[in-house]
Amino acid sequence: MLPLVGLAHGSRDPRASPATEELLAAVAALRPGLRAVPAYLDLAEPDLSAALTALDVPEAVVMPLLFTQAFHADVDTPSAITEASAATGTRIRRAGILGMGPAVLAALQLRAVEAGIADIDGIVLAAVGSSSASANAAVGELAARWAAERTGPVRAAFATAGQPKVRAALEAVAQSLDPPARVGVVPLFAAPGLLLDVIARHAAVFDAPVAEPLGVELAPLILQKYDEVAGGR
Repeated sequence: MLPLVGLAHGSRDPRASPATEELLAAVAALRPGLRAVPAYLDLAEPDLSAALTALDVPEAVVMPLLFTQAFHADVDTPSAITEASAATGTRIRRAGILGMGPAVLAALQLRAVEAGIADIDGIVLAAVGSSSASANAAVGELAARWAAERTGPVRAAFATAGQPKVRAALEAVAQSLDPPARVGVVPLFAAPGLLLDVIARHAAVFDAPVAEPLGVELAPLILQKYDEVAGGR
């Protein structure tokens, strides 16, 4: 089997890298014999070149652990792959991003249930946000798909670029609800991060529960994306 490198953005948060390592370990556990390791675009080690050097193989699959087709997927990832391939001589097969398909929605729904968010409660689907309008619109479309499957509303919101911001969305959703419904936050994050801490502080103002990052629930999806380019089962 070709080894798999899960290429995450990277974070200064010391919790982020261990969570990414746990996710890749969960992928490897689903396919005995598969070597699945993390690498990072920025702010953490190893970078992609170092991860490939450690694997010491002629060919590998690299999968960006990103939800949207925005700058990191369109610019940073291809640049990292080109540089790493040139530096190590490794042939790289690039898998698709995580995206926001049914598997991601199912993981979000599970995290909402685990957080005690009821079907009648409102949900703020909190994403990092992007300068790409189409990427932010895709998060909005995911929120709309989710809302169509439940009683309470779901509204997309963003921590950085994009509108509305998380706090404004929390306020708007909370005001739209009738007691005993409340609002909760479900982050479109694969791992903990400093932005998620900021989101949690906003949520605390509204006494809103915050679901955990998607983490290991993404492992089957990652393995599926791997198989699409590696020719696996």
